[in-house]
Amino acid sequence: MPAFRIAPAVAAAFPDTLIALVTATGLRGHEPWPHTATALDELEQRLADGSWQPADETDPRIEAWHTAYRSFGTNPRRVRPSVDALGRRLTKKGAMPRINPAVDSYNTVSVRHGLPAGAFDLDRVTGDVEIRYADGTESFTPLGDPGTVETPRPGEVVYADTTGVLTRHWNHRDAHRTRVTEDSAHVTFVLETLHAGRDGDLVSLAADELQSLLAPHAARTTVRHLDGTRPEATV
Repeated sequence: MPAFRIAPAVAAAFPDTLIALVTATGLRGHEPWPHTATALDELEQRLADGSWQPADETDPRIEAWHTAYRSFGTNPRRVRPSVDALGRRLTKKGAMPRINPAVDSYNTVSVRHGLPAGAFDLDRVTGDVEIRYADGTESFTPLGDPGTVETPRPGEVVYADTTGVLTRHWNHRDAHRTRVTEDSAHVTFVLETLHAGRDGDLVSLAADELQSLLAPHAARTTVRHLDGTRPEATV
């Protein structure tokens, strides 16, 4: 079973980081997920009737990620944190993208709570996963663009396994190799904040909500947490 860990240098630079790891085993992505479909529809209806808006870059939850991106040399208005980009897309189009039930589930929870989220097909992960600074030698193939190979800049925060980089700019974009599809059966989903003291309860609520969407379609689900005092967890 792989471990997820926060590298000491990243933990020192972002000491209030909290990451929830929601892992589903025996996931059944080809069957209907009515609760996820309902959650998506309800979110879009709330946007349409004006009772809710996605968090934008003026919100402290998003602003914190903009500040973090700038600290490692990324312009967050050109390369946006995932939850920021998703919220902007939802506001513009009035609808969430429909990818597959597992991805739709974490996208819904992410934008509802203003927390970046992602997911990794663990059957495509090699070794352990570390949140660390890139050294400039690693390769990254972006989701949906399997013919492209990028090299993250030294000092950029990434998720990486023993083969290569799994995300760029911490949570801007996931890798094609570990993408979650309808066939993915063993998946770890992540929900993140840089301010556990302020948003720790929100992360817990979001993790519980995501787990409730996954559980009817999985043999087993678990939740683990990473933070400064618990920098490693086996999923």
